[in-house]
Amino acid sequence: MWFFARDPVRDFPFELSPEPPEGSPPGPWTLHRGRKKATGSPVSIFVYDVKPGAEEQTQVAKAAFKRLKTLRHPNILAYIDGLETDKCLHVVTEAVTPLGVYLKARAEAGGLKELELSWGLHQIVKALSFLVNDCSLIHNNVCMAAVFVDRAGEWKLGGLDYMYSAQGNGGGPPRKGIPELEQYDPPELADGSGRAVREKWSADMWRLGCLIWEVFNGPLPRAAALRNPGKIPKSLVPHYCELVGANPKVRPNPARFLQNCRAPGGFMNNRFVETNLFLEEIQIKEPAEKQKFFQELSKSLDSFPEDFCRHKVLPQLLTAFEFGNAGAVVLTPLFKVGKFLNAEEYQQKIIPVVVKMFSSTDRAMRIRLLQQMEQFIQYLDEPTVNTQIFPHVVHGFLDTNPAIREQTVKSMLLLAPKLNETNLNVELMKHFARLQAKDEQGPIRCNTTVCLGKIGSYLSASTRHRVLTSAFSRATKDPFAPSRVAGVLGFAATHNLYSMNDCAHKILPVLCGLTVDPEKSVRDQAFKAIRSFLSKLESVSEDPTQLAEVEKDVHAASSPGMGGAAASWAGWAVTGVSSLTSKLIRAHPTAAPAETNVPQRPAPEGLPAPAPTPVPAVPTTSGQWETQEESKDTEEDSSAADRWDDEDWGSLEQEAESVLAQRDDWRTGNQASQPGQASNPGHRSQESDWSSWEAEGSWEQDWQEPSPPEPPPEGTRLASEYNWGGPEPSDKGDPFAALSAHREAGAQSRRDSWGDDNWEGLETESRQAKAELARKKREERRREMEAKRAEKKAAKGPMKLGTRKLD
Repeated sequence: MWFFARDPVRDFPFELSPEPPEGSPPGPWTLHRGRKKATGSPVSIFVYDVKPGAEEQTQVAKAAFKRLKTLRHPNILAYIDGLETDKCLHVVTEAVTPLGVYLKARAEAGGLKELELSWGLHQIVKALSFLVNDCSLIHNNVCMAAVFVDRAGEWKLGGLDYMYSAQGNGGGPPRKGIPELEQYDPPELADGSGRAVREKWSADMWRLGCLIWEVFNGPLPRAAALRNPGKIPKSLVPHYCELVGANPKVRPNPARFLQNCRAPGGFMNNRFVETNLFLEEIQIKEPAEKQKFFQELSKSLDSFPEDFCRHKVLPQLLTAFEFGNAGAVVLTPLFKVGKFLNAEEYQQKIIPVVVKMFSSTDRAMRIRLLQQMEQFIQYLDEPTVNTQIFPHVVHGFLDTNPAIREQTVKSMLLLAPKLNETNLNVELMKHFARLQAKDEQGPIRCNTTVCLGKIGSYLSASTRHRVLTSAFSRATKDPFAPSRVAGVLGFAATHNLYSMNDCAHKILPVLCGLTVDPEKSVRDQAFKAIRSFLSKLESVSEDPTQLAEVEKDVHAASSPGMGGAAASWAGWAVTGVSSLTSKLIRAHPTAAPAETNVPQRPAPEGLPAPAPTPVPAVPTTSGQWETQEESKDTEEDSSAADRWDDEDWGSLEQEAESVLAQRDDWRTGNQASQPGQASNPGHRSQESDWSSWEAEGSWEQDWQEPSPPEPPPEGTRLASEYNWGGPEPSDKGDPFAALSAHREAGAQSRRDSWGDDNWEGLETESRQAKAELARKKREERRREMEAKRAEKKAAKGPMKLGTRKLD
């Protein structure tokens, strides 16, 4: 009936491309591009149209259909589906290109490398070895037309039309009847001489020699041309000559030919072939072998073809991570291969793996992800960052490994533009405040200040007003000199975010205190910042109409464009805990300043020996700072109203030489060894401010309106109870050190590396008076208790013999 008459071609799940056939090889088949209807994935479709009177060719096509369907080998064209009707034959395979077309296209693009050719020939010879040695089949059609190339650059052996059994079953070889294919037949088939006594592989190895000649020299004009190797590499010529020898018994077995070419110095003995062979057997390799392979793979990827990296190496890397527990070693080659992908492919293949990696507890993987974040951050969208990545990244702020804490801080510079309001202005600020106040590593505290200055433009106006001034003021009281420099540079880099009132009442008093800092570099930066702030204030004072223009960014919404001025104001400090952290990450590197001979400054006298720092996770490899002293300014900028964006604010690494001997333990307070330092109000204010932030969850109260100092709670150990030792004689000729010695009238001589907080100067005397009063009360109480005990003992009288004392 009519409903049984269905068109099998129309119902076939694959469809031909409307494009014309691409370079169909000689023979009964026509090669078309196609796609799968359900998924749209590309395929290749070999089509044979049955013609009347061509029964012999039809039988050849049907035999090839059957052979391709039953033979499965990595180096033989992969069969996917097929259709056989009375009118046509369709054979669907993986998407491939004829070798001739592929070589021509690559020649126009610069030609194939010998590495690619060596691996391609290796694959064809391996396929022949499988057919001859394992299946006892003679291919009988090895030539350029029988070889195809897939999208990864892998060579596949096809053209199975004229294959026959080597054991004589089913008769002799079928007749080709196509001159283009018969020219590759060996000479012993043409003359009926006795030389026809040969090995079963002899004819195919002759044809392999013809294929090698054509790969390097182009189409073969005649058989006599085989005598001249032409452009065949010298390392391959001896083995090629064995293939095209007149005596068929001398031609080597395909397996022995591979062995000869893989010998030391052979054509197929190279890193590319070894990598491919390892990838083919990676599933049965030991974990230690996989680790070593992936560690060495990254070095070789630069010399490998792009298609090979995208379509063969990348799937293996993803599989190794997903199922092979390869861990962090796959990250470096994975991101290297990712450079060859477009944005859509990167989103589909790399990003899901990266998101999954961030949830890993493996420290090595976490730190490598943080270090290489700049390679994939552009492909991450904001919802993914806020919901799947940031919640895992913030755990690094609490990690016990300093290197992870440091890399987590640095990564915020890349993540900040993509964070939402809550994560950026609340969660991140909480972690930054805790790191700046409590972290025992000075460089991490310094880097926190650096990062805050660089992401300040992304913060909301209310957060900027509440956080920036307080945070940078706190940094100026840090015993780690580069942190103090970072605080000054932070003020400078974010100058456009402060009102004139804040500049006059909050910022300049802090900067003025640093003008007598023991470190000259801190003083230099402080003076420079003071001059610029004063110039800004003076310009507004002379022309009040400029106020609106100067303060236009104070209440503006967060904007990425506002961060340009802070992009290169400082480099990262180096912790010395890991060689991985010694690389400076700069958003927009500036030209290197001219080299100047800067003498190494000794640590200021009166400072103690460096306190023992916590033992780092790995040996110190970057213990010395990379100093880059900025060139001295030759002109005063007093006439400049606003030159902050053009100012080179130097690099924090220039503090290295002066602070190497002062690497402090933040928790021990060993930064002051002279008696006056213990009672320094700046020190007390810093500790109390940091502690109060933990309780209140805000940076804000550091800069509330001044109020009378409150007495410390009972049980607080006062600084006067410590034995700080006496002052040491000093012969250092530094007028600023002498200035620092007379900060308080009537106080004994001392040197304070933290600066002087003028707004809390009276609190020291109050605390000392109260301490003395408490001591006297304790003494009186003790004497009263002793008197009462004596009276009680006297009232009872002596104890009688044999009685028991009852308390």
